[in-house]
Amino acid sequence: MSTTGRDLTRRLRLLLALGAAATLVLFGAYRGVHDDTVPLASSSAPGILAVDTARNALGKAHQVVTRSGAVDDDTTGEFHTQISVAHQSLALAASENVTGLAGRHTLQTVTGLIAVYSGWVERLGKARHNPRLSAVYLHYANQVLGPGTDGDIMSRLADLRDQKMAEAERQASFPEPLWLAWSAVLVLAVALCAALVEAQRFARRRFRHSVHPPLLAATVLCVAGVAVLSCFTLEAHRAMTGVLDQLRTPQPAGEVAKVAGQVEAGMADAGFWAALSSWVLIGGVLMMALTVAGLWPRIAEYRFEGSR
Repeated sequence: MSTTGRDLTRRLRLLLALGAAATLVLFGAYRGVHDDTVPLASSSAPGILAVDTARNALGKAHQVVTRSGAVDDDTTGEFHTQISVAHQSLALAASENVTGLAGRHTLQTVTGLIAVYSGWVERLGKARHNPRLSAVYLHYANQVLGPGTDGDIMSRLADLRDQKMAEAERQASFPEPLWLAWSAVLVLAVALCAALVEAQRFARRRFRHSVHPPLLAATVLCVAGVAVLSCFTLEAHRAMTGVLDQLRTPQPAGEVAKVAGQVEAGMADAGFWAALSSWVLIGGVLMMALTVAGLWPRIAEYRFEGSR
């Protein structure tokens, strides 16, 4: 009595189980990397650069004060322009909402301290003809702005930048669970391809077909899909690491726009990479459908002969 039908059924079940497992593990491993590419490019990096812009603007504003000794009619416009730039940058950093409630609270506190700082500077301008009083007001303005104490503006902005950098580093990291997931993808992909090749050899021996198109297509799809997605993942990880290298050091005023452009160029494909995660499931379903299309007709023939 022929066991071909039973052998084909066993192989089909094995292939479907391996296909489903490989698809789900690949989906999880791929999303584990690419779910953070878009937030890093669109939120974390701009938020960090916005903090740098605010710090640079506040530094320029204070240079106006210390250079002139006070804000007078000739310098008040430049001072208020830099303060406005700082406020706009902090508003951008707040809109990115990278560090959650703690970050928003820090930004609110810094905004309030900037108002206090501006108040001391305005008093300094009114008292510019009184050297002693001007010195007192300048001392208070320096204390509020910092750096020097934990509660000043610059120190708080430095802490906020560190928090945002920590989140960016988490997004760009490749922790041990991801290594394990991608290792499992490799093992399952090799096992699936080996099972597909063995099924084709079995079908060729039993049915004298030199090529079994659906099984061959499933094999090609498996190899190509894993290879392409692995390449995209490696490319994305390299791009995120490059972004981190550019952001680790606070950027001076003349470099912020340049670095922002480099980050945007390096992460230009982040949306495309992330969108491919849904195609992992589609490709997995297609691969299993090709497997069924390759083996089920033969299984059905043997079932029909057995029932007859």
